Parts: sequence; C-alpha cells; structure tokens
Amino acid sequence: MEITDHVAALAALAQDHRLEVFRQLVQAGPAGLPAGQIADRLGLAPNTLTFHLDRLRSAGLVDVRRDGRSMIYAARYERMNSLVAFLTENCCRGAGGSCAPAPGGTSAKNATAKKAKVCA
Repeated sequence: MEITDHVAALAALAQDHRLEVFRQLVQAGPAGLPAGQIADRLGLAPNTLTFHLDRLRSAGLVDVRRDGRSMIYAARYERMNSLVAFLTENCCRGAGGSCAPAPGGTSAKNATAKKAKVCA
C-alpha cells in the first residue's frame, strides 16, 4: 500500500460507527456479515450503515458480495494487516517487533506500559 492508501484507511476508521462496523467484520471472519445483521448489532439505520460501509469500501478495508438478496460485507485482512505493519514498522527504531501489538489484544494501558519499558 502507498502512503495515501494508509491515510485513506486511517481516515475511514477515524469515526466511531465505522470503527465499530469494521471491528464487527474483523470478528466475523472471512465469511463476513449481512448488512442487516450489522445494522441490528450496532443499532444503525440502514441508510447510515450503507454510508459507513461505502466509506470503508472506498478505503479498501471492506469487500462486498451478493448472496441472494443480501449484501455480505467482509473485512479485507490483507489491507488491515498492511496498515498495522505500516504503523509498527519503525516501532522501537526497528528493534524486530519487540513492541508490536501483543496477540489477543492487550489494553491500551498495558500496551503503553510495555512499550515504555521496551523502548526506553
């Protein structure tokens, strides 16, 4: 991905509903979720959800496919992983991933404390 692609992805995720939608899709796995199910889970109106999904699609973070009458949305993991790699590639001055995100997700407070210890 080019720097402009990373900026577009970050801009798309910099809104609370879009971030929630993207996280739902990441949790759903490659099979994705129907738009109606996403709307129900997050309490979003269908037209509002469509707007946010379009923004995520244009940033390259989400794909869509038709299944009968349903639109199924899925996260594009390769783009997500590319964005995470971009954000962490110079972490601790390139010290080989020693301050990369921990598997399973740590809290921001714990991650900050760990980074401070490793990078100090």
